[in-house]
Amino acid sequence: MKTVSENTCFDGTQGVYTHRSDACACDMTFGLFLPEAAQQGPVPVLWYLSGLTCTHENAMVKAGAQGWAATHGIALIFPDTSPRGEGVANDEAYDLGQGAGFYVNATQNPWTPHFQMWDYITHELTNLINAEFAVDMTRQGITGHSMGGHGALTMAMNLPGRFRSVSAFAPIAHPTTSDWGRKQLTAYLGADEAKWAPHDATLLMREKGFDGPVLIDQGTNDQFLDLLKPEALAEAIAARRQQATFRMQPGYDHSYFFVQTFIEDHIAFHANALYA
Repeated sequence: MKTVSENTCFDGTQGVYTHRSDACACDMTFGLFLPEAAQQGPVPVLWYLSGLTCTHENAMVKAGAQGWAATHGIALIFPDTSPRGEGVANDEAYDLGQGAGFYVNATQNPWTPHFQMWDYITHELTNLINAEFAVDMTRQGITGHSMGGHGALTMAMNLPGRFRSVSAFAPIAHPTTSDWGRKQLTAYLGADEAKWAPHDATLLMREKGFDGPVLIDQGTNDQFLDLLKPEALAEAIAARRQQATFRMQPGYDHSYFFVQTFIEDHIAFHANALYA
């Protein structure tokens, strides 16, 4: 692991690091904010998974999360959204390939050699950060925006006991029935739709739910509402009687201005679970 940069931020440290990934067979970069409290001992962790076209940097710079994480004594992890670099498969479309890993382990060529983002996030990067930094991986929460909200919800429901809390900003909520999903799941996982189900938050909510609190914010003026399908997830939450808060926020779109507005609520929500 190499240090790209470290900056003092709200009396903590915002770092950027790169390392060789065995899962993705390329160099990967991530951001990590450690609050001042980490100088006294391991602190809880909140993962932030970003959306289409993003790198580790988008949320790190635009979300305004570090100040609230410092207040609550929580580390923030900002992974990249896909493998990158020479020899890594790509596509001309922005919603497939580099910048669009969809947090799955690809089984189809040309994606299989590098696009193992599920294993990268849930195993390799988790283990690396646990070994190298003052974090407490027994207290993890996870959140994300758009494609990252999809990843956060699917990881939380597929890995019972791993995360104490999950939240999402405008998640891709029902990808097996959406143009933002069917294309990518076919490309990465093949045409057998049974293999898509573990990566659909609505289907997982119907089948499993989450053993903990859930918070979801969605803007009513989101230009991608028809692709995100929040109503399907809301119906699944209601049918399961899941412990959840689902908020339609009037006037908000899909941008980071939306994320900035409600990030304080989300970090406080996770802090309540992580310090319970």
